[in-house]
Amino acid sequence: MPRIRKTESARRPAEPFWKIGLYIRLSREDENEGDSESVINQEKILRDFVADYFEPGSYEIVGVFSDDGLSGTDTSRPGFKRITDCIISREVNCMIVKSLARGFRNLADQQKFLEEFIPINGARFICTGTPFIDTYRDPRSAGGLEIPIRGMFNEQFAATTSEEIRKTFKMKRERGEFIGAFAPYGYKKDPENKNRLIVDENAAEVVRCIFKWFIDGMSKRGIAQKLNLQGEPNPEDYKKKQGLKYQNPNSGKNDGLWSACTVSRILQNEVYVGTMVQGRNRVISYKVHKQVAVPENEWFRVPDAHEAIIDRKTFDKAQALHRRDTRNAPEKSEVYLFSGLIRCADCQKAMHRKTAKGIAYYSCRTYSDKKTCTKHTIREDKLESAVLAALQVQIALVDNLSAEIEKIASAPSVNRENKRLEIALNQAEKQLKTLTDASDSLYIDWKSGEISAEEYRRLKAKLAEQIKKHTENAAYLREQIQKSGDLGADDPYLTTFLKYRNITSLNRGILVELVDAIWVHEGGEITINFNFADEFQRVAEFVENNKPLSASKEFKPAV
Repeated sequence: MPRIRKTESARRPAEPFWKIGLYIRLSREDENEGDSESVINQEKILRDFVADYFEPGSYEIVGVFSDDGLSGTDTSRPGFKRITDCIISREVNCMIVKSLARGFRNLADQQKFLEEFIPINGARFICTGTPFIDTYRDPRSAGGLEIPIRGMFNEQFAATTSEEIRKTFKMKRERGEFIGAFAPYGYKKDPENKNRLIVDENAAEVVRCIFKWFIDGMSKRGIAQKLNLQGEPNPEDYKKKQGLKYQNPNSGKNDGLWSACTVSRILQNEVYVGTMVQGRNRVISYKVHKQVAVPENEWFRVPDAHEAIIDRKTFDKAQALHRRDTRNAPEKSEVYLFSGLIRCADCQKAMHRKTAKGIAYYSCRTYSDKKTCTKHTIREDKLESAVLAALQVQIALVDNLSAEIEKIASAPSVNRENKRLEIALNQAEKQLKTLTDASDSLYIDWKSGEISAEEYRRLKAKLAEQIKKHTENAAYLREQIQKSGDLGADDPYLTTFLKYRNITSLNRGILVELVDAIWVHEGGEITINFNFADEFQRVAEFVENNKPLSASKEFKPAV
């Protein structure tokens, strides 16, 4: 019986059934390239390719995996990760992309994927663009020299684009333009300018309440509980109820309720006084998208960038509270009146509040716990009375200083002296500008040949000496003007104390604003350090230095 020769087609193994996954990516830099790069059109192009390239019945399109608005410089994209997971689980055995740039903007990731991931998982990869790649019909197509070269160009494009975006963001931050995806709670983006913040009155009123309650003595936890009882949605839930597609890494844990941490972040955010603060974090590079914290001195901080919700005095008072130990009473939402303010005069440690037989008192914690200090103790009611009396005396003293300053400021001799100094300063600044302009033009004169190099050096040195002299003169005049007459009844230090002129009782807000520390000595005596001690010294010295102009007596700083 003659041997039957097998045909060529009989010897070729049967082609697998292809379970195709179409991968599509549209990055932010593609948005200006027109509809040809849109997600919808990429899918249409790939489906048309499959219909022409594959035999009917030899395939099925398992799914379309897309990433919209994401960079190709890493492989952590959700759509890309889903298709690679499907390849590993054998749900997909053929991945098709329009071009290598759609899959990768990182040469290292590209080469590892083509040379390692695809072969190990027995999958097929097709790139329909230039260079054309089909790892099944032409395995060598993925290893040609053009592939890494194309990858290098794609990576360089990503690097250049990233640098341009960084420059644009830096410029916008320096101008105080908002570049975030979502406005901070209390604000919303201006419909006519997405880089400008405008007040969202509904949320802004909650922010105002948070600051008021905190300054009045309520703890952050107590504020959160109060907002939850009132049914106020927390910032994330509020954004979603406004129709915004807000997400963050912890969104899955969000229950719509306020927490002490959320309240704390709001209380410390300068955005509420109209200051735009951006650039707290940055990505390591265009390849490594992990964010790292930026030192505070490198943040972009632009005052008066938008309308304030909270005035600066209120904000500063809240920050002063943050620097205290604001422990609230167990099962209560209020903070103890003297929390964070009262300390032992000898060991310098914070004193501990206790109650015995219905009487509250403070005692030295070091003495109570370790017996390394002597006994320092004071009843809370006696402490409150003593501090109130001391504040009343200090406010009366400031009131007297204010009256003396008004007399001094109205004296004709002071007015004449101020005017003379201001005229001298104006002349000094004009002369300084003339000298600076002359120094700047010397270089041009030298380069144009109008003066020699030797003349340039000699004139430059002479002008530098004169500029230094006039700079020192202007600085001295400014200092003299400040000492001689910049104080008035509306001085911030004076108004801070005088607004409590008729004080009859204490509250947490008054104490934090006016008192720095209360020191308790053995035997129950106290010493109070008031806030603005340097400012008091400045005002007292001003009055003392201008005594011939008034009948003021000598004032000494209180402690």
